Amino acid sequence: MNAASNAAGNGKKLVEAKNLIAGYLPGINILNGCNLYADQGELVGIIGPNGAGKSTLLKALFGLVKIREGSVTLQGEEITNMRADELVGRGIGFVPQSNNVFPSLTIEENLQMGAFQSPASFTERFDFVTDLFPTLGTRRKQRAGSLSGGERQMVAMGRALMMNPSVLLLDEPSAGLSPALQDEVFVRVREINKIGVTVIMVEQNARRCLQIVDRGYVLDQGKNAYEGTGKSLSTDPKVIELYLGTLAK
Repeated sequence: MNAASNAAGNGKKLVEAKNLIAGYLPGINILNGCNLYADQGELVGIIGPNGAGKSTLLKALFGLVKIREGSVTLQGEEITNMRADELVGRGIGFVPQSNNVFPSLTIEENLQMGAFQSPASFTERFDFVTDLFPTLGTRRKQRAGSLSGGERQMVAMGRALMMNPSVLLLDEPSAGLSPALQDEVFVRVREINKIGVTVIMVEQNARRCLQIVDRGYVLDQGKNAYEGTGKSLSTDPKVIELYLGTLAK
């Protein structure tokens, strides 16, 4: 049984972040004590205004931003400030918002890069990913730089899935895409979650995000402002007034 299958539906906290204080520059904190958890098999969304610390939170979970105080655990084991390559080996995948494919490489070569820690599993994982994203298989020899924004996002998510992660961190997966392509990305995210991968997603399209997630967090100034189910947040008058505005109507 793969990591994703093990992760599905057990109702146990897979990832938990407690009281995170973190930032890029000495003495300047972007995260100011925020908390987050994701149960196994959950789809969790993080929304909030620009500059709230959403992407910084994901990067802190993935070892790309130094955590000064607080802790992160994966299946109960401490992973705070662990290197990104170690986290990949432990079952965490990360898809950054931009520069998330190797444009000079083909789709197939991009996916090979995703399996660099486990090259023997490439064929099996390639079949798995191209079953999920059939276009990647039929166009495997096409250079990623010639793809549309939506297609690149599929390559980036596919590459992150090559190591069979139990949790996938997505940073603004719909950024810069047309409404139609945004819808396709959200459908794909749900499909990834349904096969058993826990997903933690930062998303600027707050209304759409809350429609598909099990639970959501609203960050503001590096702290938790609101949290709850996607449905409860999308209908909360305060959340609508402060963070969703006309998008919720």
